[in-house]
Amino acid sequence: MYAPAAPDPARNTLVEILKLLNEAEEKHEGKPPEQAMELGEIETKMTDFPPVKQGNIKVALAVGLLLRNRFVIADSASQYSWERQRDVAQRYRITPEGKKFLVDSIENSNRIS
Repeated sequence: MYAPAAPDPARNTLVEILKLLNEAEEKHEGKPPEQAMELGEIETKMTDFPPVKQGNIKVALAVGLLLRNRFVIADSASQYSWERQRDVAQRYRITPEGKKFLVDSIENSNRIS
């Protein structure tokens, strides 16, 4: 009999970031600027996530990996945000490939081995 596989903190972090981006897209449906998140927003929401909190995973590197694998895309929005009273930084959105990876990851984690 095999021992259960140890959780992978890097993969879990990628999945958690994709969940955040997916939630932002669903919550702000029909409002494209709000459907994306800035890196600072992602980092703030991830501060209590164990691998990030322990310093094992850097959110910026995880977002970069998701970007290189086309699971997220970057929107370059150098416009002024009236809601935030500041310039808007680069924002990230989940892609269809990212959604597929997220769904597959969630389904696989819920399966009994």
